[in-house]
Order: sequence, then structure tokens, then C-alpha cells
Amino acid sequence: QVQLVESGGRLVQAGGSLRLSCAASGRTFSSYAMGWFRQAPGKERECVATIDSSGTRTYYSNSVKGRFTISRDNAKNTVYLQMNSLKPEDTAIYYCATGRTAVPWSLPRNAATWGQGTQVTVSS
Repeated sequence: QVQLVESGGRLVQAGGSLRLSCAASGRTFSSYAMGWFRQAPGKERECVATIDSSGTRTYYSNSVKGRFTISRDNAKNTVYLQMNSLKPEDTAIYYCATGRTAVPWSLPRNAATWGQGTQVTVSS
């Protein structure tokens, strides 16, 4: 059973930057795609970005494309989300997730494992 622990969320001003980290346990980390999702109050969970098992292919939602970068370090069993030019509408709980295959995905229902989430708040 893979366990995921996110960190790095905090309060930041609009226009600022944050880097989220997700540490995974388990020897199969490098076999599966990883992703970041978010959920704002009153809204459904949505995909932010996902990355394939090797770290070469990525998927980004249109709302974050050009501002956020997902990456992974398989030697450290860690996936990152670098967030730049943050906007108040980026405020949400950010969740790390493992995919069911090695390729990037976008639907929350296709995630295999979820972390507990980390709060990101962007003030205007």
C-alpha cells in the first residue's frame, strides 16, 4: 500500500510562488504516474497536473498551464509542484495522487491512492 504525504502549502500573496512536495512510501513509486489535484470549497476535485512514471510526459489543466510545473525524483520517491504567478482562484486543498498506470491522466476517479492534502491560500 502506497502512502503519500504532502507538504509545502501555506498562505501566499497573489503573484507569489510555492513549491509543494509529495513523499511516497513503497517500492513501486517509479512504476506509476503521479499527479496533483485540488479542491476548493463547494467545488469538485479537479486535476492540476499529472506526470508519467519516467517524468518525461506531463498533463496540465488549462487553468495552470504556463504557471505550474510538475516534476518527480524517482530516487527520492517524491513528486513536486512548482506554482508561480499564483492567483486567488488557486486557493484550494492540494492533493497528491498515484495513477493506476504509468501514463498521465486527468480524471480524479482514475487515481489509485490519495494523500491527506495540503492547504494553499492565495490572498489578493
